[in-house]
Amino acid sequence: MRITRRGLLCTALAGVAAPLLPVRGWASNSLSFGSVQMDTLSDGHLVLPMGFVTDHPGAAEVMAGYGLHGDALEPPCNVTLLRDGTHTVLFDAGAGPDFMPTAGKLAEAMALLGVSADEITHVVFTHAHPDHLWGVLDDFDEPVFANATHMMGKTEWDYWINPETATTIDSGRTSFAAGALGRLSLLEDRIVTFGNNDEILPGIGARATQGHTPGHMSFEIRQGHDSCVIIGDAIGNHHLAFAQPTWHSGSDQDADLGVKTRSALLEDLATTGALMIGFHLPEGGIGRVERHDGAYRFVSAGM
Repeated sequence: MRITRRGLLCTALAGVAAPLLPVRGWASNSLSFGSVQMDTLSDGHLVLPMGFVTDHPGAAEVMAGYGLHGDALEPPCNVTLLRDGTHTVLFDAGAGPDFMPTAGKLAEAMALLGVSADEITHVVFTHAHPDHLWGVLDDFDEPVFANATHMMGKTEWDYWINPETATTIDSGRTSFAAGALGRLSLLEDRIVTFGNNDEILPGIGARATQGHTPGHMSFEIRQGHDSCVIIGDAIGNHHLAFAQPTWHSGSDQDADLGVKTRSALLEDLATTGALMIGFHLPEGGIGRVERHDGAYRFVSAGM
């Protein structure tokens, strides 16, 4: 297994004179083992209120230990690209242009890597939140990845395709439900659903990690004795989720189940030493879990 650290690439926003623009850094890790090449691609970052991560009274102290202060966080968004010589697979599709101005940069990252949207054979979703799903359609409501089969866990699909979800989900996520329903309805003839423990493609197994959403899925990529787990948002950040995994997260739709899933996943990853890729983890998202001071810490492969 080989892990490499990619350099920092800077780009300017299109349509404005480059000298007047701040540049956006794009940095990523690359992982290869067996016949598989995996790259994490930056879709930009989100800007979230601290309370969306947790409202626990001890949160500020934990965050300060990571040099994070204030009322907002800017978590990175790491989309994983897998190539095995036969399949070219994206895990999640990014946010697209309609969620946050700081996100939706996947096409830019793919271009820097020399991969076109037409080359993607499969788009596999961990879940249907905006930063993972909304990049799947273009400005004309046509699929961005026109040649790809789109795959989603059946529980997740059933939840978001149901029009009643918009009336039962909490009010802060009503737009999530409407956005998912609109996009998934247009993709219905392209979607293949799967269940827990299914092998969705050769060497890629689905693993239910619910709580963040009702049908959230992670994926284990296995080549011989080597493996890597794509965890999506089952572990949502590198600070509170590791240091205090039993605290409720405001980003989880079922906070109690989110704690149960997160705690079990952290313990499993720490025990096995398997590599993982987290959608909102730093340094491109590839790393390992280590036990630390009675809890855990994220050790980036880019460090």
